[in-house]
Amino acid sequence: MKHSIGSYPRVRVQDDGRQVVSQAGTVLFVETARKTGLDQVISAALAPWRKPRAVHDPGKVLLDVALAVALGGDCLADVAVLRAEPAAFGPVASDPTVSRLIDALAASGEKALQAIRSARSEVRDRVWSLAGENAPDTGGQVVVDLDGVLVIAHSDKEDAAATWKKTYGHHPLTAFVDHGPGGTGEPVAALLRPGNAGSNTAADHITTAQLALAQLPKRYRRGRQTLIRTDSAGGTHDFVSWLARRGRWLSYPVGMTVTEAIHEHVLKAPASAWTAAVETNGEVRDGAWVAELTGKLLDGWPKGMRLIVRKERPHPGAQLRITDADGMRITCFATNTTGRPIAELELRHRLRARAEDRIRAARATGLRNLPLHTTAQNKVWLRIVQIALDLLAWMPMLALTGKARLWEPRRLRFRLFTAAGQLVTTGRRRILRLARHRPWTGHITAALERLALLPNPG
Repeated sequence: MKHSIGSYPRVRVQDDGRQVVSQAGTVLFVETARKTGLDQVISAALAPWRKPRAVHDPGKVLLDVALAVALGGDCLADVAVLRAEPAAFGPVASDPTVSRLIDALAASGEKALQAIRSARSEVRDRVWSLAGENAPDTGGQVVVDLDGVLVIAHSDKEDAAATWKKTYGHHPLTAFVDHGPGGTGEPVAALLRPGNAGSNTAADHITTAQLALAQLPKRYRRGRQTLIRTDSAGGTHDFVSWLARRGRWLSYPVGMTVTEAIHEHVLKAPASAWTAAVETNGEVRDGAWVAELTGKLLDGWPKGMRLIVRKERPHPGAQLRITDADGMRITCFATNTTGRPIAELELRHRLRARAEDRIRAARATGLRNLPLHTTAQNKVWLRIVQIALDLLAWMPMLALTGKARLWEPRRLRFRLFTAAGQLVTTGRRRILRLARHRPWTGHITAALERLALLPNPG
């Protein structure tokens, strides 16, 4: 009688395997970059930084690092995972070459950053056209969420400082385009700031919004069809006035701080002024009501601004604040949207919480920490992170369907990108064979088939 010595089969491991490709699912990124033209556009944008006798194209070097970050890498050296698979990813630059390129781009300052931004904007326009009904502007409006992120520094870095949460690091201000309930979102701006930068600095919000608008297709850079959404950090006179300025005409819901004057108006509001809040499925939100405040509260603010307040029973164990009233949690936001029920407007603003999902994805994709020392270098790193997040948003938008479009980076990596494959060369063709028994192989092959149907760039 044989006795088992463990719960799993025992196998002998050898390191002499050939034609085996690890991270084979990453070909989804390669095909996405090819079909969107990202590789060509980035290459053209960074051509001025290519030295006459250089072997490696700066655009491909930067894109290789972005691919590594999209796979979960958190430093420049993680590009080694691609270098080990030349049959799938082509020649990949050495670590010293990568470092020299980052230093060169950092030394060029705004010129290099603008080149990368322009390339991403050009590709984004094509991606949205290819996406059709899956594009973020399908409903006739583009929603841009602005939010701050605290990035912890575990060593001394330039501009690292104490944060408002009593940690140490940086405080970038980011912007993401919301893909709505059927998708995720994509980054359109990231303003690197010291850790002690203010949360409600109007100048930084304006700069971030300008960077975000420049990333959108030209038809969405002004006008009511573009919605800028922020929390109360954006609720300043200067920022709201900038959004509403004549000729810009942007739509907005902006969180507002509950002041003493707002608190007094809430206490005086009659029962008839309150309307039940709603959920995304149209059902009434239990224990929550909304009302519009008028009168002198709007003095000094842009014409057409509306002030909407919500009161809600706090969750069990929640601590009430001094500005809360009658045992209710009070929140407030301003908007310039008319012709829609205030409960619907409040729900639209509440969905700003989706930005937290985008920030969580960014932290899992290179924004957990800034790996380089100088601010100029880390600004380049932020652009690499944004390219990685672009790919993580564009690939599902173009190639995945159903619930798979909602998968966050960690799930995409575990289910799709970590798939191993066998590379077979027959005649003049190279075939990457994936394990048929793997649960998500069908997702990979179906996604590649959808990408193959898209027209080639140019």
